[in-house]
Amino acid sequence: MTDGEYAARPVVPQSRVRIGEVSVDQDGPFTLIAGPCVIEGADMALRHAERIAETARRAGVPYVFKAPYDKANRTSVCSFRGPGLQEGLEILARVRAEVGVPVLTTLGAIEVRAVWPGGSADG
Repeated sequence: MTDGEYAARPVVPQSRVRIGEVSVDQDGPFTLIAGPCVIEGADMALRHAERIAETARRAGVPYVFKAPYDKANRTSVCSFRGPGLQEGLEILARVRAEVGVPVLTTLGAIEVRAVWPGGSADG
């Protein structure tokens, strides 16, 4: 792109998102949102969250733990997909309580439809 093309692009309105005690916005400090590609169990999730949180604390970076409870887009239909909604949310609650960090997860198409009337995973 040329400089002129960049100038012609629409300006994204500034927005701020709060995730627990962490505020994330385009002008704020870098925030680390990280975790495993799928929750494999409580021990693994807690171990990952503790180690990443400690590294983020040492670096002075705000941290949010993110891990899906269901990973449908695996390379094989036989691959482990995660613990499912109920157990996954229970594990995320433990991470939040025991490690003391905010948590995020992803919603699949069925969950989007359940919490957002008329919603779809297509946008």
